[in-house]
Amino acid sequence: MRHSFKQDNPVQSAGAFLVGDREGREEDHCVDICGVRIHNLTMNETLARIGRMVARGKPSYVFTPNVDHIVQLQRDTAFRAAYAEAALVVPDGFPLLWAANFLGTPLKERVSGSDLVPSECAVAAERGYRLFFLGGRPGSAETAKKRLERIHPGIRIAGVYCPPYGFEKDAAENARIVEIVRNASPDILFVGLGSPKQELWIHRHYRQLEVPVSIGVGATFEFLAGVVRRAPAAMQHAGLEWLWRLGCEPRRLWKRYLVDDMQFFGLVLRQRLSRS
Repeated sequence: MRHSFKQDNPVQSAGAFLVGDREGREEDHCVDICGVRIHNLTMNETLARIGRMVARGKPSYVFTPNVDHIVQLQRDTAFRAAYAEAALVVPDGFPLLWAANFLGTPLKERVSGSDLVPSECAVAAERGYRLFFLGGRPGSAETAKKRLERIHPGIRIAGVYCPPYGFEKDAAENARIVEIVRNASPDILFVGLGSPKQELWIHRHYRQLEVPVSIGVGATFEFLAGVVRRAPAAMQHAGLEWLWRLGCEPRRLWKRYLVDDMQFFGLVLRQRLSRS
């Protein structure tokens, strides 16, 4: 499916609506949050949809927006272009669920990338899907691979690759990555490069990769490898995972969480008021 963004007025009125996927074979109820159309699916429904995408075999990709994505999408045209071609967009983070409730168009469930990956790995082990891990801190994807192989004997992780810093500006390195992934022939490619780098990279290369499903997964390899500890479940459900991450990496994340992402609340309020 294609997602539309009005660049002259990125904040649109709230609403739930039916949208066909990019191949026109399925319809979903989608929810509009600040001009971003989000599929209203549970985790199990998301896994089922990804299974159908794998079976279809045509290159496509999945994004999991959080508050930071919503804010960046208001001003970043390249990021909006990447979202416009996403086959599936599911909500990462409880603030998006709260915003959807506030706007009168509730979302069924949070489907974060960090929860989607281990769930999809369990499905992949059962169905024999080939997986590829791209990105993460040096060594994290390899450690995640080994841990998952212990948890799911028989899981088929066809390869891992951690590109060097600044690789996205190196045409030769990008061509090499595409070749590595293509030669591995995965059914699902998990890309953990941080946002918006991972989304832009997927959008730029997904047709060349010829992978049925690519998914941007952020810091998930680090979580799986134990390099970075996820917030306790209670903090996640209270919508305070951002505070946990800020405490873990204050120098890197303070501006994102304490300055940039605060715009989200104004955007949501503006959207609600626009309905009256």
